[in-house]
Order: sequence, then C-alpha cells, then structure tokens
Amino acid sequence: MTYQSDDTICALATAAGGAMATIRISGVQAINITDALFVSPTGHRLADCQSHTVHYGSIIDDKNQVIDDVVVTLFRTPRSYTGENTAEISCHGSRYIISLILQQLISHGCRQAQPGEFTQRAFLNGKLDLSQAEAVADLIASSNATTHKMAMSQLRGNFSHQLSELRDRLLHLTTLLELELDFSDHEDLEFANRAELLELAQSTEQQIATLIHSFTTGKALRQGIPVAIIGKTNVGKSTLLNRLLHDDKAIVSDIHGTTRDVIEDTINLGGVTFRFIDTAGIRNTNDAIEQLGIERTYQKLDEAAIVLWLTDTPPTEEEAEDILKRTEDKKLIAVVNKIDLHDGIAFQHFSPISPSGKNTMEDIPVVEISAKHNLHLDALEDAIYKAADIPSITQNDVVVTSLRHFEALTKAHDDILRVEEGLQVGISGDLLSEDLRACIDHLAEIVGGAITPGETLENIFSHFCVGK
Repeated sequence: MTYQSDDTICALATAAGGAMATIRISGVQAINITDALFVSPTGHRLADCQSHTVHYGSIIDDKNQVIDDVVVTLFRTPRSYTGENTAEISCHGSRYIISLILQQLISHGCRQAQPGEFTQRAFLNGKLDLSQAEAVADLIASSNATTHKMAMSQLRGNFSHQLSELRDRLLHLTTLLELELDFSDHEDLEFANRAELLELAQSTEQQIATLIHSFTTGKALRQGIPVAIIGKTNVGKSTLLNRLLHDDKAIVSDIHGTTRDVIEDTINLGGVTFRFIDTAGIRNTNDAIEQLGIERTYQKLDEAAIVLWLTDTPPTEEEAEDILKRTEDKKLIAVVNKIDLHDGIAFQHFSPISPSGKNTMEDIPVVEISAKHNLHLDALEDAIYKAADIPSITQNDVVVTSLRHFEALTKAHDDILRVEEGLQVGISGDLLSEDLRACIDHLAEIVGGAITPGETLENIFSHFCVGK
C-alpha cells in the first residue's frame, strides 16, 4: 500500500447488508467532492459548513437524478479520525444504492480505499500511534467482554503511555552516559550514578518482564482458551460438546468410534471465550482411520490448556497414570458422566502419582454430570472457568496480545539484561549506552517511533477490513 497524501479515498465503512450504511471519504478534496453530489433542501453548500456538523439532503447522479436521501457528517482537518478532511454519508443499506454512490464519488476524483488505509492515515498523521492503530482491528474483532476491555485499554493509549515512560527514563540515562563521554578527559566525572542506574535497570527489566508474561494470558484470551474433551469411546464426549455449545455440532451414536476427527467450536463463559475440542475416543483399534483420529486426539491434548477427562466407569490405575502423565502441565478436570445411570464413580480409591510428581488423583477436581439429561452442566462450566484462572481485567490494565509486541519486548528485555550485567561488572559507559539505545529502539518499534520501512506498515494494515 502506497500512501499518497494528495489522494482522496472512499469506502463503505459499515458491514454490507444492514438497513443503513455509512460511506467514508477522506482527503484534501473529501468535502468538495461530496459537495458536488449533495443537494440540500435549503440550498446550502457543504464547503461553507463548519466541522462536526450534520446535514440532511440528497445524493444525485450525473443526470441530476436522486440516488438516495442521506445525512452527511463533516469533519475538517485536523479534527477527524484520519486527521484529514472527512465526510461520512449515511444512506440506506441497499447494495445497489451503495454502489451508485461509490461510483459517483470515484467519477468525481476519489479512489477506492485499500484495506486499513483510513487507520493508516490516522497513524501517519499522528492521530494514533502504531499500537493504538492495531488496537482498532482488535476492537472490531473483539468477541467477548475481556477482549473488548483489552482492546479499549490499548486504543486509549494505556500501553503506549507505559512504554513512553520507560523510553523517557532510558533516554535520560543514556544521555547522561553519553555526556560523560564528552568529558572523558575528566576520569572522575560521573553524571550517572551506577548504583542508581542499576536499580533503575532492574525495575525496568521487571516491568518489561511483566508485559512479556501477560502475553500468555492475552494470547489465550484473544484466541480462546483451548479445552480438550478426552476419554474412551462412547462415554458421551460428543453429547457433552453439543450440550456446552447448545448446538448439534457432533454426531452422537451408541456405536463405538463414531468421532474420528477433531471437532472445535467456541462458547463464552463469564466474558471469556473458551475453544472446546471434541476428540476421537481413546481405545485400541485396528481401524486405520480411527487410529488417525486417536493420534489427533493426542496432538490436541498437547495444545489444550484445560483437559476434561470424561469417563463413566472407574478408571484403572494404568489409565489414570497415562492421563496424568499426558496432562501434568495442564489443568485437568475429571468429569463423571451418566450419573442418571449410577451413583457416581469412586475416584479416590487409589492415588497414582505422575512421573513428575506434579499431579495426583487427589489434586483433580471431580464434577458429576449427565450430559444427556443436562444435569449439573452449570457446575462443570464453573469448574472450567475456575481452572482458566483468568485475572480480573479492566480497561486500564495492559495485556499484551500481539506477537509483534511480544517479540519487540523480548528483544528489549535482552538489551536491559545486558545493561544490568554490564553495570555489575563495571563495563564502560559507551557500551552501556549502546545497549540502552537498543532497548529504546525495540520499545519504539511497538508504537512506531523507530519504524521507517514501508513493508512493516503494509503488513500491519493489510489485515484491516476496507473502510477502516
């Protein structure tokens, strides 16, 4: 995507197919071009109107035929989303009407906007930094209360503000170190106290480490926390999945080995998205296709953060040992199904220990349900949410969700660790300054302060939808 400052762009900024639609126009000639198509009942011209005003009228074609009655909102530079002159035409949602209006705009000098180009212009015109621009896409994609809060926090600049404070402190310190180099003839002259510098480097390292650690939570919340449902054949895994999803996603049958592939879907529990994975039943089989499904079960088990071990008979010690070994780094919940047919299963009659010693049978929460009769599934949902151990997140909290941000923070963390090590062994100020500047540059990459290559910007904004 090549940004031309003198181009005026237009695009549909709302989802197609609704009762109403909004067409956005941005650029030097945005208001004049819209004015050429707009007829007001009072005869006033948009070009003579002030910013942040709303006007009723009609959009006409080249033959002075009315295309639609519309409302036009004006935003004059720099007080607009893009920082440029902007007009937004609210019209009826007919695809035909939208197409005619866009054709008229293009014939009068606009061009069709590229995906993400409005937000790219907002970034290039200083209305948003790069992390805030990325938050726009996250906000549009937010699917639950938690991801909405994370996106709003980043869009409001909480992440940028925290990074700005870190950069300012590091820049002040590296300035003092470089100032010492200018007075290198005075060997005893020291502008930056090494003990204070080490203390600040350590606190900075801890703050960056906290941001890095938050990525694990952010990634899980953004993509959905993976929950695998495992167990032997015919214990009710597919029935349970259908009950949790309130939909018949999986085939339910009394025939063993019905589920031969992985089935996935998501639900929202307590404002958090959970991605449930129904897997093939675990058993010894000579069926090559079923065996492939069982292999995929173990693959999905590796990916899961939470595992629901579904059973309807007391597990043998060998079965328990195998499950504990495969889930020793995960949250495991034992789910006893078909309680309408029995009085529950004694899970505590033995205590096998996993090889690492991390899990025992006594550690595992047990929930008794009947998936078929929808009994106690609320208790299971509560257990799943508790196992996720989601921290309370507000719109003021900073949670890293972008892999690009995570990588930049990781590099900055390596830089500041080298500063700490250098201070402890007493290396020279010029080498310390070099590592401090590298740390600053990596932090700057997140908000766009150190980015000049057009490819990086193009990669980020190409993932936006047209109209944003």
